[in-house]
Amino acid sequence: MKALMLGWEFPPHILGGLGTASYGLTKGMSVQKDMEITFVIPKPHGDEDTSFLRIIGANSVPVVWRDISYQYAMERTKNADEYFQFRNGIKYDFSRIGVNDIGCVEFSGIYPKNLMEEIYNYEAVASVLAHSLDFDIIHSHDWLTYPAGIFAKNISGKPLVIHVHATDYDRSRGQVNPEVYRIEKQGMDLADHIITVSDLTKRTVVEKYHISPNKVTTVHNAVMPLEFVDELKQRQGKDKIVTFLGRITMQKGPEYFVEVASKVLEKTKGVRFVMAGSGDMMDKMVRLVAQKGIADKFHFTGFLKGREVYDMLAQSDVYMMPSVSEPFGISPLEAMQCGTPSIISKQSGCAEILHHAIKTDYWDIQSMADYIHAIVKYPAMYKALRRNGLDEIANIKWEYAGQKVRQIYDNVMKR
Repeated sequence: MKALMLGWEFPPHILGGLGTASYGLTKGMSVQKDMEITFVIPKPHGDEDTSFLRIIGANSVPVVWRDISYQYAMERTKNADEYFQFRNGIKYDFSRIGVNDIGCVEFSGIYPKNLMEEIYNYEAVASVLAHSLDFDIIHSHDWLTYPAGIFAKNISGKPLVIHVHATDYDRSRGQVNPEVYRIEKQGMDLADHIITVSDLTKRTVVEKYHISPNKVTTVHNAVMPLEFVDELKQRQGKDKIVTFLGRITMQKGPEYFVEVASKVLEKTKGVRFVMAGSGDMMDKMVRLVAQKGIADKFHFTGFLKGREVYDMLAQSDVYMMPSVSEPFGISPLEAMQCGTPSIISKQSGCAEILHHAIKTDYWDIQSMADYIHAIVKYPAMYKALRRNGLDEIANIKWEYAGQKVRQIYDNVMKR
């Protein structure tokens, strides 16, 4: 089975859970001996793990014909033979697109202000790949790649599976961008099957996008085993640490974390709060912390990546995810993997599979504050959550998610 996967992020260069999930799922699927995965991202950095899949950078695929020599292609690309293979797959006139001297698009590799332009340039790349590569099925990860997946399907006639990691209803708290909704809706309508990361997300797809539930299958995310988990050291400090880790944006409910911190600090001594991450609400949160008068007990680390994430989680006594609408939420699994008790909102997909995390409504500030007080002040509760969490996480594996996705592929291919 050869899958052409279209994505936007891949570790170690990630900005959110999409890249983490893309890596975990493909790694989990790679244990299937007959599974070949080609994963396309806008701009690889060259340090991605390619031991179990092939990565193609959209920025190395020509979309406009350039008459260059083999020698020049060698100088400008990592693989001249691949470049010319792709150049022969150019079947449409994309001269309207701004390209470089070898006919390739210069993608940013992030989420730039001209994101829509990059999405449609990525669609052009997908058309070239659809004419150039041999594959059995197309798998598009999140809305950014749906147009590309649709184009590749129309060209190749191969079935399209889309993977809904989030919807704009989650990202915007209901203030949906009409253009994003249109892209999401079109992807769902034209896909042969839809994978959602939780039943919560499936309900959104069915109710908000008017998709038949028979067309949608939930495959919950998982977590990669930590090879260096024994190297992580718990901090032996006087104060207890409560951590928020993720994008500081309205979907994640950072203001509730600050409100909970203020409530806890009214009656509980020896506790510090950490907000790790970056996002458009960072300045607002800094001001809110100052207004609450808790700046001396509150710390902003900025964006953390790689090993830094796990070091922070391991040093924390409580991890808290007060997301307003979280399609899944991998970070609590990562926290529990480090032995850190987690408090998560009931409005999260991971709440469907985690039985040893504490669950509250995101708006229930008093309950969250009470739970934090109990965990940091009663060692028996901390130890029980830590032990049970570690046992639970050990059985939530990407290999199992990969088996479910493969079954979806097989079912779609039989139609």
